[in-house]
Amino acid sequence: MNQSPLTALLFDVDGTLADTEKDGHRPAFNAAFNEFGLDWNWDVELYGKLLDVTGGKERIRYFVDNWLPDWQKPAHYDDLVVQLHKAKTRHYTERLQQGQIPLRPGVARLINEARNTGLRLAIATTTTPENVTALLQYSMAPDALDWFEVIAAGDVVPAKKPAPDIYRWAMERMQLTPDQCLAFEDSFNGLQSSRAAGLTTIVTINDYTALHDFTGAALVTSDLGDLTTPPRVITGSLQNEPVVNIALLHKLHANPIFS
Repeated sequence: MNQSPLTALLFDVDGTLADTEKDGHRPAFNAAFNEFGLDWNWDVELYGKLLDVTGGKERIRYFVDNWLPDWQKPAHYDDLVVQLHKAKTRHYTERLQQGQIPLRPGVARLINEARNTGLRLAIATTTTPENVTALLQYSMAPDALDWFEVIAAGDVVPAKKPAPDIYRWAMERMQLTPDQCLAFEDSFNGLQSSRAAGLTTIVTINDYTALHDFTGAALVTSDLGDLTTPPRVITGSLQNEPVVNIALLHKLHANPIFS
């Protein structure tokens, strides 16, 4: 049981705020590979396997090491990885600007409810700050970046999820403790990160993470739900609330029942 009142909500980004992986990052990676004259192609199935590794640059290295063991790495390989990732971010941002990556059901509603009730907001993600900015501005609102007190993103900590460092970094800057916060995640690695940081966590699954082990989550649902379309509950309970709303968050925070 958390003794402190709920003060802040900490959100993962990719897969949590929007279904960015399959239709955003994956084709952006492929466009970057093509731009650099590489005949690499990450189809939907392969990308699902690559998502076991968090961080875009780390994912490229993992792919090369495990799927292209005979590929001769150029002398400037480290720089190539960095440049590929920069190109990928540019292609991803272009897709956002074209409105191809909408927010998941209930995300805008819940964030607006949180702002209206005085809850503080933060981002805790392994994706780059540029990706976060683009998603918030183009998929949420032009000034949405200002709604979040802290943007913990990218390489601000060396150890990425499932390490808890990114959440700890965000809470330190907000001068908050874990029992004052709730986290939102979508994957096994994300949940391991938030729980290791001591955070009660709500998980919304997606196509890539539906079969992940979410032991330790306070609630697992299909999405946050909208008033016309309630979420499907996988583990836990909405506790007589129609959707994942602020009232439910206070209930889960005060008395979390972990799966």
